[in-house]
Amino acid sequence: MNTETADKTTHSLLRGLEYRDLLAYGLAYISPVAPLLTFGIVWDASGGLVSLSYLLGALCMYFTAKSYAVMTEVVPHAGSVYGIARYSLGPLTGFLAGWMILLDYLLIPSLLFVLMSICMGTLLPGVDRSVWIVIFVAATLGINWFGVTTSSKVNMYSVFIQILIIFSILLLGLYVLYYRPGSTGLTLKPFYSAELFSLNKLYTATSICVLSFLGFDAISTLAEEVKGNDKTIIGKAIVHVLLISGSMFVVVTWVLGDLMPGLHIKDSAAAIYEITAQRFSPYYAIGLAWIVAVVVGLTNAVPMQIGVSRVLFAMGREKQLPALFSKVHATYRTPYVAMLFTTALSLGIALVLRNELDLLASFVNFGALTAFLFLHVSVLAEFAWRRKSRHYFSHWAVPVLGIVIVLQILTGMAGAAVKLGAIWLCIGVAYGLFLHFKKKIDLEM
Repeated sequence: MNTETADKTTHSLLRGLEYRDLLAYGLAYISPVAPLLTFGIVWDASGGLVSLSYLLGALCMYFTAKSYAVMTEVVPHAGSVYGIARYSLGPLTGFLAGWMILLDYLLIPSLLFVLMSICMGTLLPGVDRSVWIVIFVAATLGINWFGVTTSSKVNMYSVFIQILIIFSILLLGLYVLYYRPGSTGLTLKPFYSAELFSLNKLYTATSICVLSFLGFDAISTLAEEVKGNDKTIIGKAIVHVLLISGSMFVVVTWVLGDLMPGLHIKDSAAAIYEITAQRFSPYYAIGLAWIVAVVVGLTNAVPMQIGVSRVLFAMGREKQLPALFSKVHATYRTPYVAMLFTTALSLGIALVLRNELDLLASFVNFGALTAFLFLHVSVLAEFAWRRKSRHYFSHWAVPVLGIVIVLQILTGMAGAAVKLGAIWLCIGVAYGLFLHFKKKIDLEM
C-alpha cells in the first residue's frame, strides 16, 4: 500500500449517503416518538397548552437550524459546529465549540441507555438495570461497526416504525374524539385557553420542548459522507428534519391534549401509557411500552454514536485530540477507534449515573446550547462582519435571534447544570491553551 492510499484509508470516510439517508438519520436522532415520552411533563409545565409549547419550541430551534444550513454550505466538514467555528472564528474558538458539543454528543447516548434501561426494568423488573445498559450498548456498537450505510438502513426502519406508532395514536385518538359518546372532537385548547394561559408556565414548557428537538444538528457531522458535490444538501436536511419533526410533535400532542380532559394521571413521566390504556386499550399501552423500549432503545442510540464519533474523528484529524481518533477502518471506512472509545465512555457513564438522570440531562443540555452560541456567532463573523452580507434576515437577524433565544433558555436552566457546564468549559479552555503551547493550536485567525 503506497503512502497516498494509506493516508486515504486513515483519514477518508465513505461517501455513501443520500438526502433520504440524512433525513432518516436526523429523524432517528430526534425520535418521532419523543413527545410521547415527555407529554405528561410538558402538559404539567404548560398548564395544558402542550401543542402551543411544542410549536414555540420548533420556532425557537428554527433559527439554529437556519444558521447550520447557512454555514454547512461554506464548511462541508465532518466536525459539526467544531469545523464551522474553526473556519469562522479561528482554531482555539473552534476547539472550544467542539469541546462543548462533545458534552452533548458524548453524554446523550448514555442518557438514552439509562432511559431505556428504566423502561425495560418496568416491564421486566427482575432484570437489573445495568444488564439492559450493556445489552443496548453492545447492540448499538454492532450496528454501527459495519459502516454508515448499514446504520442508515437501521435508521430508516426505526423511523418507519416510530411514524407508524404516531399514526396509530392519531387514528385511534381521532376515532375516540369523534365517535365515542360524549366526545367533543378536536378543540383549540391545547394551543390556547384564556383560563389556562400563563406566560411563566409557557416559558418553562417551551424550554423543555426545545430540548426535545436537540439532535437535528448532528446531521452536519455527516458532511464528508454524502454523495456528490451538492453543498446545500446538509442544510436542507437539517431544516427539513426540524420542520417534519415539529409538525408531527404539534399534531400528535394536539390529539393527546384533547384526550386528556376527564383523565387522572398518576405518573406524568408515564402519562402516554396511562392515556392509551384508558382511552384505547390496556393491551395497546403494553404493546406501546414494549415497542418503545425495544425498537427505540436499540436503534435511537445508533445515530447518536455516529455523531460523536465523527466529531472526535474531525478533532483527531486536526491533532486537537489524539490523532488515533482519526483512524478509519480499512473495510468499513468508519472511524472505529473513535467509535470504540465513545462506546466505552457511554457504557461507563451510563452505569455510574444510572440513578442520576437529572444530572446527566443537565450536562447534555448545557453542552448543546453553548455550542449553538458558537454557531450563531460564526454566522455573524463570517457573513455580517467579514463578507458584509446584505442578506439581512439569514445572515443578520437569524443568528442574533438565535443568540437571544439560547441565552434565554440557558438563564432558565437549573443552577447546578450551569455550574457543571461552566466547569467543563473551563477544562476546555485550559486544555486548549495547553494545545496552543504545544503548537497544536494556532491562536491567530
